[in-house]
Amino acid sequence: MRRIAILAFCLFAASAVAAPMDDHPAGPRRAVITLWQGRPPGGEAVTVRENVVERPGPLRDRYVEHVTRPSLVVFRPAHPTGASLLMAPGGGYKWVVMDKEGYEAAERFAAAGLTVYVLNYRLPGDQWAAGPDTPLQDAQRAMRIIRQRAGPGGKVGVIGFSAGGHVAGTLALRFDKPVYPAVDDADRLSARPDFAILMYPVATMLDPYVHKGSREELLGSAATLEAERAQSLELEARPDAPPTLIMHALDDRSVPVENSLQLLAALRAAKIPVEAHFFEEGGHGFGIRYAVGKPAALWPDIALAWLRRKGFAR
Repeated sequence: MRRIAILAFCLFAASAVAAPMDDHPAGPRRAVITLWQGRPPGGEAVTVRENVVERPGPLRDRYVEHVTRPSLVVFRPAHPTGASLLMAPGGGYKWVVMDKEGYEAAERFAAAGLTVYVLNYRLPGDQWAAGPDTPLQDAQRAMRIIRQRAGPGGKVGVIGFSAGGHVAGTLALRFDKPVYPAVDDADRLSARPDFAILMYPVATMLDPYVHKGSREELLGSAATLEAERAQSLELEARPDAPPTLIMHALDDRSVPVENSLQLLAALRAAKIPVEAHFFEEGGHGFGIRYAVGKPAALWPDIALAWLRRKGFAR
């Protein structure tokens, strides 16, 4: 019995340490796409090593730290509708969550017929030359690759969670900002999403409603007011932004709901078609697994109904 107990402890400990990034899901309808040919742009000073860390718990919960090989994990539907979805998980710009706001949500939308691309994006604190625009480089490149694969007439949108909501929102509002030199024909295509879904997004970088951890990882501990304003989505609303759906829980103690309320007001002022749902309960980072039994559990159905009503999915 003692040997069994020791073996069980060793297996548990092994599951909590870093694993290679090759631990991607495999299956008949899944694939991995590398974003960049060779080394991503601006990596001359980058010395970190990419790792996947698994946190102990009843449900699988992994995150990627120090991303050096940005990629897309593709979830292909059994019955495709023709729509594609770029998915940016959260992680406070410190890491990228894999399961809770990535693969689990991807399975849900793929089951509804969307081809889902989960984005493993680089992090601004790892000394990439583009600094806070590093995640935007990967998001723009990902959108162009997906659009190339979708072909003419294919609808391609973006969804983001928490800090990934900031990634998605930045893509929706700064899709035409030149942040990297073109590398192939895909970069001739537009990076503008056809629609955007923002889940409890980190939107503002300004006090008093900023998520301070995300701001520090994105801009550093001594960010100027100018830098904070430049990364605040509520100040970036533009008339040609895509139709947007925002969802947030009112009891979110990590990213205040005012992030979404301010962004909602800015998009409305810019005459952007926007819809918002605010749940009494859900907390932060609920994804699918932590929304069970709460009002926020309705969010995937709300999102799919919105996509169908807007003509982005059948």
